[in-house]
Amino acid sequence: MDLNFTSDEQAFRAEVRAWIHEALPEDLAVKARASAQFTHDELMRWHEILAAKGWVAPAWPKPFGGPGFSAAERFIFNEELELAGTPPLSPFGLVMVGPLIQRFGTDAQRERFLPKILSGEEVWCQGYSEPNAGSDLASLRMSAEDRGDHFVVNGQKTWTTYAQYADWIFCLVRTNAAGKKQSGISFLLIDMRSKGVEARPMLTISHSPAFCDTFFDNVEVPKANLLGPIDGGWTLAKALLGHERTLVGSPGLVRRWLRLAREIATAQVGDDGRPLVEDPHWSRRFAELEMRLRAHQVTIYRALSEQLKGRHPGPETSILKIVGTDLIQRVGELCMELMGHDALAWLPEPGVVPANEAWVGPSFCYDRAATIYAGSNEIQRNIIAKHILQLPSA
Repeated sequence: MDLNFTSDEQAFRAEVRAWIHEALPEDLAVKARASAQFTHDELMRWHEILAAKGWVAPAWPKPFGGPGFSAAERFIFNEELELAGTPPLSPFGLVMVGPLIQRFGTDAQRERFLPKILSGEEVWCQGYSEPNAGSDLASLRMSAEDRGDHFVVNGQKTWTTYAQYADWIFCLVRTNAAGKKQSGISFLLIDMRSKGVEARPMLTISHSPAFCDTFFDNVEVPKANLLGPIDGGWTLAKALLGHERTLVGSPGLVRRWLRLAREIATAQVGDDGRPLVEDPHWSRRFAELEMRLRAHQVTIYRALSEQLKGRHPGPETSILKIVGTDLIQRVGELCMELMGHDALAWLPEPGVVPANEAWVGPSFCYDRAATIYAGSNEIQRNIIAKHILQLPSA
């Protein structure tokens, strides 16, 4: 197993890094350097720039409008975006439902949805979790009643990220209440402008309107918007979650936050008058995280090596999700501890781009959810026990 990048791949990394430096508008670059939060409009500006370059969907094959990157090139590309702090594009169309439409959709569905996902003309959100169905997703209750040429959908989804900006939502719905609960679920594509759909944003402690409760009251959805077979949505859900988990806890994001932690430790002075970065206690903390990050990178490279052989991501994505999200939270904790009472400072004045430290507190709070979304880490441990360690169920 060769875990080194080839000379061509290293040249590709240099090309991507140079292009990002030239293509990222200065106002966005300023916010990127400050690790600040981007608005929806800023995300869509960057989406348009990437789309014009042909790099907005690095995992899509050429027949569907993608660049045809190899698995190694996709990894390099995404890592360079994260290291540069570019606006993170919404993954729901590009990374989640888009590949599912390519794999499970009809020709009409591909022609209808894929071009507008690429261009950013239509924005998507995800309708999986419900108030009583999160980690135990198969317990979902939102119903879709068959009415001949359409379904009538009733129920509620929660934690629907940025649903207030979305044009479409992909939902898991219950179309059959009989038998095993996983077998009666279908995958529907729903127009957010449909009568009876309402998204209610909620303000998080990080001062971000990232999540919504989304309600469906007798919403009519054409049968043409059913993706995959009726009652076959669980298969699609598992495929989508595998892709989502590969996005969470990536080494590029952890490396960027470690870099910020070092900047903070260099600027903060201890009781002895020396920068904290020179203190043995903090040096040990940095060394521990650097080693854990390196081990995480090597594990990702092993998974990447398997992908280059044509093997799809399997239950090992649960390992990457657990370790990566744990690292993100540990680095956030390190930044907060290094800043001490300065970590209590909160958001800047409107319209003012702050120093990096001003965003540590909000990001720390937001990242508490990292071990929960995309399937809680407790659920990931069950997956590892069952499918990798092959331990019997209790």
